[in-house]
Amino acid sequence: MSAPNAEELWPSLDESIGRQPCFPSGPAWAILPTLKGQIEDMLGEIGPNHREGVSIDSSKGIVHIDDSAIIEPGIHIIGPAYIGPNATIRHGAYIREYSWICANSLVGHASETKHSVLLPGAKAPHFNYVGDSILGPNVNLGAGVKLSNLRNDGGEVYTRLNGERIATGLRKFGAIIGESSQLGCNAVTNPGVVLGPRCMIMPNSTITGIHDSDSTIR
Repeated sequence: MSAPNAEELWPSLDESIGRQPCFPSGPAWAILPTLKGQIEDMLGEIGPNHREGVSIDSSKGIVHIDDSAIIEPGIHIIGPAYIGPNATIRHGAYIREYSWICANSLVGHASETKHSVLLPGAKAPHFNYVGDSILGPNVNLGAGVKLSNLRNDGGEVYTRLNGERIATGLRKFGAIIGESSQLGCNAVTNPGVVLGPRCMIMPNSTITGIHDSDSTIR
């Protein structure tokens, strides 16, 4: 097993569904340093699109909300940020800078996103934190799941593979989650987690490192 790339993590990803980022070659976390530039370029192309009554701070960048997105009352969005077709943003959500919320995905009550991508159909529905992370298609975060993105000492994030530490070159790196993985309530991922497709994380677990597809982690 080696550090997986985007094609291995999201083999069923349909790139025709709405606007999605491009994934560089190499380990899946290679997208994180490119995300700011990609979202700024995309938003510069399509321009702003706001919704009446939505709290928006565009002082740092463009906010674009697709006309078909469902936006409940009481949310706040800081640009640059993109909310794609048929995405749902529920009451109390906090969408921070460089959030790319793709088509048909969901950010729910009291959930926060920052410098992250929710690929089509991904869900962060209840009391979640998603920072410097990528959620694959049809990923679901149980209530209270937190994707920790920063070491306590602020140093470089390392991940683990087959018992060996691997430097990522990143100071902030949450989790990169393969398609259709399910994380149980109150699970926490340490910085630098990569989950293959269809992983099952049991409730109240704390996860570290890289895990192969179809893993069950307790």
